[in-house]
Amino acid sequence: MPALNDHSEGPPGDSEGPWDSSRAQHPENGVHLEPQPAHCSSPDQDMSYISGADLFGYVGIEAVLDQMRHKTMKAGFEFNIMVVGQSGLGKSTLVNTLFKSRVSRKSCSSLHQERIPKTVRIHAVSHMIEEKGVKMKLTVVDTPGFGDHINNNNCWEPIVSYVNEQYEKYLREELNVMRKRRIPDTRVHCCVYFLPPTGHRLRAIDLEFMKHLGSIVSIVPVIIRQDLAANGIQVYPQKQYDEDPEESILNNSIRECIPFAVVGTDREHQVNGNKVLGRKTKWGIIEVENAAHCEFSHLRDLLIRSHLQDLKDVTHNILYETYRVRRLNQANGPKSHDILSEGLRSHGHSLRTPDHMTII
Repeated sequence: MPALNDHSEGPPGDSEGPWDSSRAQHPENGVHLEPQPAHCSSPDQDMSYISGADLFGYVGIEAVLDQMRHKTMKAGFEFNIMVVGQSGLGKSTLVNTLFKSRVSRKSCSSLHQERIPKTVRIHAVSHMIEEKGVKMKLTVVDTPGFGDHINNNNCWEPIVSYVNEQYEKYLREELNVMRKRRIPDTRVHCCVYFLPPTGHRLRAIDLEFMKHLGSIVSIVPVIIRQDLAANGIQVYPQKQYDEDPEESILNNSIRECIPFAVVGTDREHQVNGNKVLGRKTKWGIIEVENAAHCEFSHLRDLLIRSHLQDLKDVTHNILYETYRVRRLNQANGPKSHDILSEGLRSHGHSLRTPDHMTII
């Protein structure tokens, strides 16, 4: 074996002679190797851009997309949609039309007729839907009783509580020392809010609901286009979440349609020799997926085909994160301390939080 040379210290695997620091200052082939100080917090400040033309050959980076697709198809994903509105507005029919299957609460109920509950109830039903090898666990959260009474004061409170409870469940799982490899996600990714097609201005209950829910869940309103901006109502997709000009153009076209005027049905009719989903009226057949007849296709594309992942990202990175920071910033209070302690105690640990510490 060749003898070690005392003056040839360098990076492991360097076989080109003594290490010369000037080599890092004068990169070859466009690769910048300038050493970063140990305290530097932004190692990519001097990062160079290497395009395909600068590569020596094929690397295979694009294969990661196939890997991600394979993983997603194997594991599947979750999507949780909440529908809110008074009885008789077609919530169940629209949900069935969106997913082209009987997924609504009423479709799964054995009761042909049900009484309107005296208070707002939360009812969730889940389905595993598979299409072309992709599996989606769909959970439809219904809210029977909302807006169906003479006195509807604070009828949104059970819904607010439910949304926050799902954030709390996710937070508790995150705080466990031995976390599950994949935390079950029951957080509401989207709330479709049904407005009565009266043609009048928004009712007080509509304004109050959207004001209370708009900051904790992505709301997509259906029917009636007035008064939303005038009353400071937040509806999805919000302008402040647009990431680039291309996304802004797409989202602006969607925002122009909000609230969506839609028709839902699970019945097919013959139109010009073709079978189409539609609703028959005395004036003719309203084709559900014909953009000239209603805005169902825009709503479907928003919820499923173009923005489903973004709805999940907004829920996790913005709405849930806001909840998480607020809860953990209560570290000096007994409730937050109990939450943290409970997760640790379940694995034989204890928690002591200094008085001056803020957990984020």
